[in-house]
Amino acid sequence: MSRSLAEMATEVLITADGREKTRLSRAHAVTWLAARAEGRPLPVGRAAPPQRPARPEQPELLSPRDVPKRKPGSPAGRIALLHAVAHIELNAVDLHWDIIARVIDTDFPPGFYDDWVRAADDESKHFNLMCDCLEAEGSFYGALPAHAGMWRAAEDTAGDILGRLAVVPMVLEARGLDVTPGMIEIFRKAGAARAVEALEVIYSEEVAHVAYGSKWFHFLCGRHNLDPKDVFHELVTKYFKGPLKPPFNEEKRAEAGLPPDFYWPLTAEGAA
Repeated sequence: MSRSLAEMATEVLITADGREKTRLSRAHAVTWLAARAEGRPLPVGRAAPPQRPARPEQPELLSPRDVPKRKPGSPAGRIALLHAVAHIELNAVDLHWDIIARVIDTDFPPGFYDDWVRAADDESKHFNLMCDCLEAEGSFYGALPAHAGMWRAAEDTAGDILGRLAVVPMVLEARGLDVTPGMIEIFRKAGAARAVEALEVIYSEEVAHVAYGSKWFHFLCGRHNLDPKDVFHELVTKYFKGPLKPPFNEEKRAEAGLPPDFYWPLTAEGAA
């Protein structure tokens, strides 16, 4: 008997090792999407996802203020930057499978699950690209401390699907659209072609993840006759700590379905 999507999601969430987690993630994405393409969709099903995903023993997880700061232009700084991106991508894998496992009581069209399965598959690829870059530099994921607060948005919005969509793809992933071009330039100046190529893949694919968030956020607001912009402002103020910080990549945000009047009012300047 075929396993449900929720069961596959939970299996990813309870797997600790990053390479094994992402191997399972990619395999489950292939299984789900192939079944959909062949007209024999698997059940979404029900499962009991963990409050927090399993994590490897390393990296050591620290409070954001305790994570060592390194100059990004130095070799050690570039390794630290690759390590930080790998950590973000591994958390993103879990965030996307977690939303699949938690929304079983909300009636979504099949395309909702297709989108987040594809996003989890992309993030799995991104994590492995970053691990490959680290290993090419003589390092590895887990060699440096990492940010301990990245799962907080998931915990805060565990029972609020609109809140999850607002904060994770439409704020946190949208921030990646703002900062990744600068990271690419750091590695380009260093002649690090492999890292440049990997980050360009990540940058091009993250637009779709933000767009998935915006699409399904607007879908739910429309279903419940809510104003998307007002609800977005309310939920980000509730769940995200502090103002949003410019500069913003307005072109890529627009491509992902995020107009300026969604995010500029949430900056310190917009709130003043």
